[in-house]
Amino acid sequence: MPTVAEESIDAFQNYYARPPERPKKRSFRQMLYDPETKSYFGRSVESWGTVLGRDRVSWAKIGVFYTAFYGVLAALVAICMWAFLQTLDPRIPKWTLDGSLIGTNPGLGFRPLPPTENVESTLIWYKGTHHDNYKQWTDALDEFLAVYKVPGLTPGRGQNIYNCDYNQPPPKGQVCDVDIKAWSPCTKENNYSYHKSSPCVFLKLNKIYDWIPEYYNDSANLPKEMPINLKTYIGEMEKTQMHKMNTIWVSCEGENPADQENVGPVDYLPIRGFPGYFYPYQNSEGYLSPLVAVHFQRPKRGIIINIECKAWARNIIHDRKERVGSVHFELLID
Repeated sequence: MPTVAEESIDAFQNYYARPPERPKKRSFRQMLYDPETKSYFGRSVESWGTVLGRDRVSWAKIGVFYTAFYGVLAALVAICMWAFLQTLDPRIPKWTLDGSLIGTNPGLGFRPLPPTENVESTLIWYKGTHHDNYKQWTDALDEFLAVYKVPGLTPGRGQNIYNCDYNQPPPKGQVCDVDIKAWSPCTKENNYSYHKSSPCVFLKLNKIYDWIPEYYNDSANLPKEMPINLKTYIGEMEKTQMHKMNTIWVSCEGENPADQENVGPVDYLPIRGFPGYFYPYQNSEGYLSPLVAVHFQRPKRGIIINIECKAWARNIIHDRKERVGSVHFELLID
């Protein structure tokens, strides 16, 4: 009869004994179901009835509870979002003017912009006689001005366009037309004059809801820092077209003395500013911002010209460092 020590040795050897060889297919089938032990995946039928100490009924109750819990939670979130959205107007911002992040000082933008791969640049550069070279600029203007030429590209525009004038502001719910077709030479048909080395640059004032400009409509009360040629223009308008004095005036000139010499004569279309009948902006359907086409008639070629354009109204602040109320770009025509 084997001793206790011998039994221990036999048990030890049996424990570490290599299991019998089985074909791979049989081993896989036996893993799924072992007919000898009647087990599935190594577990008996009874053991599958409990997982982590819980039976199927217990797990079903937990599943129902969490389904109901997260369902109610999702419903509460949906109700809160619905209630919040009821306080918002799709056309009127909740915070306006001084209460908004935008504030009350509109920015000035220019078009055409440099290509997107050079987004930080503000340089308009091309060779005047090379169509392929200036084509990127005229194409950019075509894309920007498309909504002004085709009313259907702007949702709601077409039905509510009104032919505005200084003495004829738009009725409520209607928007002023911006007719750019007659702004020669700053038209598509004329390549915006880029082929003549006298390019057109379009200016646009950023939209601020309910902002009302305070006009410089008295030639005797103009700021001293305003360019002399703009003061002269306002004085002439006051004498000949007094009804157009409610305008946000625009000036574009060389940023430095050397630039002022090189920029040459500048023309503005259709007038030298943004007409007051476009304001206040109230997000009316089909609204398009007014534009000013700045035509640089004879800029000096072969040199970079730094240009600064400003919008002039009593409640527009200029800060060259922060680029508030003005816009800067460079022009280089080889």
